[in-house]
Amino acid sequence: MSRISRHKLAGAAASIALMLLFGAPGRAQETGESLFKAKCAMCHGPDGAGKTTMGQALKIPDLRSEDVQKLSDAELSQIVTKGKNKMPAYEAKLSKEQTAQLVGFIRELAKKH
Repeated sequence: MSRISRHKLAGAAASIALMLLFGAPGRAQETGESLFKAKCAMCHGPDGAGKTTMGQALKIPDLRSEDVQKLSDAELSQIVTKGKNKMPAYEAKLSKEQTAQLVGFIRELAKKH
């Protein structure tokens, strides 16, 4: 393999690695969705319904429900950052921007329901 080909290959690999690490440019919803899958879906389920073993044991609400959706963005952000009942606080784990992206994704869940 020529030196130029190796450089091109290394450059392409580095670009792909950066895209995987930081995410490809896209909508906040996509970022909110990936954050939800990583941080929330284990209890809330992939669709937010809470129909997981943990979700049912803790009797967590369906995030798509009217009761949850009627909460303001500030209230949902507060729950994410400070926690509620058995849900842990994510203040030290998520930035304000990430929290806002999660709230946006929670709003999108109701539209899919």
